[in-house]
Amino acid sequence: MRHLDWDDVQAQAARIAAAIRTDGVPQTVVAVVRGGMVPAVLLTHQLGVRDVRALEVTHTVDDSANAAKTTEPMVRNPASLGGLDGLDVLVVDDVVGTGQALASAVRIVEQAGAARVRSAVLVVNEANWTGDRPPGETVTWIGETVRGWVVFPWEASASAGAEEAS
Repeated sequence: MRHLDWDDVQAQAARIAAAIRTDGVPQTVVAVVRGGMVPAVLLTHQLGVRDVRALEVTHTVDDSANAAKTTEPMVRNPASLGGLDGLDVLVVDDVVGTGQALASAVRIVEQAGAARVRSAVLVVNEANWTGDRPPGETVTWIGETVRGWVVFPWEASASAGAEEAS
């Protein structure tokens, strides 16, 4: 199990932001709720992007370590994104496991009319990856790649309780 601290998260966000700047700052950032909210906010501050939106996409039945997956990613209220017609959009999440939740979020953003869609995640868990192509060909920017469960600083207290219960 990989535990990230705030310094790790800040460093990854800074590296990702630097790479994004070389490719063009997006007009809008869409955070995959819940985990993507923190890295999305960090990136918007570093990039100077003020248009931040949220999209709830989940692919696990709960927040416990190695939680079971739902058959398909579950999307709630995609209309909350509003119109993205002609915009350059960055979709952000904290971690990608199978890749299906992020792929669903990207598809929804494309369907909302975005002209350009790129993605960024702090961590890819290669142990769970099921995509047809490697993560680096699917996710535009990756902070780090691991093989196993990741605990972020904003969820450390919840995961500590889960570890004690197991």
